[in-house]
Amino acid sequence: MTEMMKAVRLHEFGGPEVLRYEDAPRPVALNGEVLVRVRAAGINPPDLYLRDGYRALPPEWQPDPTFPLILGTDVSGVVASVGDGVSGFSVGDDVYAMVRFPEDLMRGSSAYAEYVSVPASELALKPVGIDHIQAAGTPMSLLTAWQFLIDLGHDAPNPFQSFHHAPVPLKDKTVLVNGAGGGVGHLAVQVAKWKGARVIAVASGKHEALLRGLGAAEFIDYTKAAAEAVAQDVDLVIDTVGGPNMERFLSVIKPGGALFLVNPLGFSGRDKAAERRITVSSTQVRSNGTQLAEAGRLLDSATIRIVIDSTYPLSKASAAHERALQGGIQGKLVFSVA
Repeated sequence: MTEMMKAVRLHEFGGPEVLRYEDAPRPVALNGEVLVRVRAAGINPPDLYLRDGYRALPPEWQPDPTFPLILGTDVSGVVASVGDGVSGFSVGDDVYAMVRFPEDLMRGSSAYAEYVSVPASELALKPVGIDHIQAAGTPMSLLTAWQFLIDLGHDAPNPFQSFHHAPVPLKDKTVLVNGAGGGVGHLAVQVAKWKGARVIAVASGKHEALLRGLGAAEFIDYTKAAAEAVAQDVDLVIDTVGGPNMERFLSVIKPGGALFLVNPLGFSGRDKAAERRITVSSTQVRSNGTQLAEAGRLLDSATIRIVIDSTYPLSKASAAHERALQGGIQGKLVFSVA
């Protein structure tokens, strides 16, 4: 008889109201996999996009999944069982991961559940200095900051450009982080500071005290002044927001500098960038247990910290997605899984 668990499943695309908390078959750990009893699951933008059917994408890119599917990539929990061919993890270990991303981008990575099977290569021991809630808020955001700023960590084809993304040296450089109050942004501020950069944080005013506390040397409240009207002679801009008019940041970057776009869709300033010798680059974040272990040491030592905006029980998934759509989040939204 199939063992069951609670999970949040989609039976159709739509708004937050289509998320259903219900019984689902419990997965098993196959060869090379670890079954994790989930204690907490993080919420990320791709979860919202998939729930909505990726309607913003061209029709040929939109998913055609088999329903029901389970959303979510980021988990922290306890090893429940270990599949064949797995070493380095034992039943009872506290672990965290970003699960099968972007491989399961269009069909859901199944983290909004009591149990999830995870390829061992994507898993890392949870830093002992943080709890499961903090750990579940970490993987996608921290791996994004890490792969943009520190080490790409793979040689997979880049869906956004013809060349591999390459981080740039940060020591003694000036780095502007746009969207610094969000999940990726507040970690990018800390990672850049750790590598010796002077950081300018751009966010709404309510985030100023937090971001200065995380290491920002300068703060720009975009509700009062445009970043491009204030900042100048910046070596690197990392824009975590995307949307219209990303080209505006080119005017604040030194010739020979770089503009890193977490969400590059719609950027149209490549000719202007080439004239100013500014490298424009993006990449798709990918699951990587080795990098989570490496970055986890910084969480363990409190060199960087993860900020949690709010938590929800898994049964309140619709309310959590409603909150995510409102914006203005400081750090991360996370599900606690009883």
